[in-house]
Amino acid sequence: MSAEGLDRDPAADVGVSAPLDIDSIRLLLADRGYLADDSTATVAALALSLNRPILAEGPPGTGKTQLAISLAASLGRRLIRLQCHEELDEARSLYEWDYGRQMLAVQLMRPRIDSELDGSIDEAIDATAHLEDLFFSERFLVERPLLAAVRSSTPVVLLVDEVDRSDESFEALLLEVLGEGQVTIPELGTIRASSPILAVITSNDTRDLSDALRRRCLRIGFDHPTRERESAIIATHVPHLTAALRASVVAFLTGLRSLGLRKPPGVSETLDWARALALLNATALDPELVRATLGLVVKHAADEALVGPRVESLLVSP
Repeated sequence: MSAEGLDRDPAADVGVSAPLDIDSIRLLLADRGYLADDSTATVAALALSLNRPILAEGPPGTGKTQLAISLAASLGRRLIRLQCHEELDEARSLYEWDYGRQMLAVQLMRPRIDSELDGSIDEAIDATAHLEDLFFSERFLVERPLLAAVRSSTPVVLLVDEVDRSDESFEALLLEVLGEGQVTIPELGTIRASSPILAVITSNDTRDLSDALRRRCLRIGFDHPTRERESAIIATHVPHLTAALRASVVAFLTGLRSLGLRKPPGVSETLDWARALALLNATALDPELVRATLGLVVKHAADEALVGPRVESLLVSP
């Protein structure tokens, strides 16, 4: 927050031990350009007060990831992001051992190791037993996002983005962090979080999530914004756009989303298009302008083929 030149400490306004203050959360998010509705502001405040993770579910481009980013900025917390994918495992999400450095250490210590192996096998095993603790220690530990969040000395926001893209087995890794605020490393023991972790887990709802994960979270359902809300979002981020042009943009995008596109435009596409129209000094939408800038809101060739012949009708739709 200090980097933004703000005098107050937002973490003091809303926190785990502070009374539930939904309006403070709403205002803090609005200061960062995120217009939270009643449900989002309420669940975010409850998550902070109850120290519970948030599960944000809904179509892509509806503000799920941005919620975590805005919460981190609003609360003055570091954002730790874990982007999920099919190959995500413990080594990529939690921790791994730096095998390269371990092997280098073995080479450097080889003369000493060789000298301790001169006796019998039992004596050699006893003599080198202490080396296991040396090689599997903090010195050679490489922390990944989940472990980094647990070991942080200050409160953080942990974003687990698109958890539905990972395998179901990955969810089991999350449960200990989300439920107990800790990580267990067999060689080192259990590491418990010393500072609060506000976890935001996003899902595009492409597969069912486990009941165990859902039980640990406070859920927010996301959808594309209403016309009034989308207009307010544009006004917040692109204030130079006229009210009439904003209304035309929102009406056109609402029509696009009703066509069953492979990738309906989300809020990020809305803002990209609004900024582009402002740069072009546009005062109204016309078919030529829409076709010239259609690539900002339509991201697939099949969708473009579907939208192209309908541009005129979408422009005159109420």
